[in-house]
Amino acid sequence: MTTENTPVDGPFPIRVNPTPSGAELDLSAFLISAVFTELITAADEDPEGLVDELADMAGLLRSAVHQGRDSYARHEFDERMHKLVDELAGGGLVPVYGAQVGRLAERLARIAAPRPVPAQREAGAA
Repeated sequence: MTTENTPVDGPFPIRVNPTPSGAELDLSAFLISAVFTELITAADEDPEGLVDELADMAGLLRSAVHQGRDSYARHEFDERMHKLVDELAGGGLVPVYGAQVGRLAERLARIAAPRPVPAQREAGAA
């Protein structure tokens, strides 16, 4: 069901809430349905292979942090992360269809519009 805070109701609902400095997009339905379900399936099909891959990537990440942004380890880690995102999360793309695109844009535009600031207290008022 589409509401003001949920302008996208499928295939992955997206909730949008204002924050003091902008907005937050709740993509938890996508993470649960697309990412974690695929990760769990991969673990079920080849638990040792997945653990080995993640452990190897953890080593690359440690090396990347130690060696810096332009190291071989950083480039290798980034490449393998992109591969995992492609395999497990559809490339990280969350589909939004039809009228939902407009509702999402309208909700974000309302949040981005200047908001009145509560009046400051007069000097000396408590």
